[in-house]
Amino acid sequence: MEIKNIIFDLGGILLNIHYQATIDAFKKLGVENFDEFFTQANQSHLFDRLDIGKISPAEFRNELRRLSGVENMKDDDIDQAWNAMILDIPPQRVSMLVKVKEKYRTFLFSNTNAIHYPVYTRYIKEIFGYENLGAFFEQQYYSHVLGKRKPDVESFEYILKENDLNPSETLFFDDSVQHIVGARKAGIQAYWLNIEEEDIRNFFDLGKLNKEFFVKLEQQTQTS
Repeated sequence: MEIKNIIFDLGGILLNIHYQATIDAFKKLGVENFDEFFTQANQSHLFDRLDIGKISPAEFRNELRRLSGVENMKDDDIDQAWNAMILDIPPQRVSMLVKVKEKYRTFLFSNTNAIHYPVYTRYIKEIFGYENLGAFFEQQYYSHVLGKRKPDVESFEYILKENDLNPSETLFFDDSVQHIVGARKAGIQAYWLNIEEEDIRNFFDLGKLNKEFFVKLEQQTQTS
């Protein structure tokens, strides 16, 4: 199996995420049932619409107030709670991305939104000195800009077509199983990274995918 192109997810794979931090932050604001309509795997349509840019941050905040029944939440409080899940990008992963880009065509595909985007973009500039994540990828695809999101097959097919990628030579990393399923339906080689046990950087040696990874990819593909 020859891999020439790699599509990386952002949250969980490169950027450390703690979803419970956002749930806890909203509960402190009085949204006691926040975890009922938001989880990593199953978001309500409100979050989906924010992810694909169908509603603005202002519309998102107003609808969140309405759904939660907590009408007195301030805009800044909502944003801080929503962004609480965003943690850090370990320097070792940044170094890895620099090397991987030298060996493969690399791409980023993230389900994200207009409230989260400025936070991790600012982090990259302040901590690592890069203007944005574009330094590490040939192309970046953010769902709120693209108007499409994972796990929709159409989103993967769009990226393949725009960049003239052969799906069988393309590898996708994600920490959500449903996104892996969507990528595989588009013919892409896809690996579910169990972030509780694995770190993406351990699958690369000097920027190249190592033997351990291909063994685990074959095992995962056979059992899925």
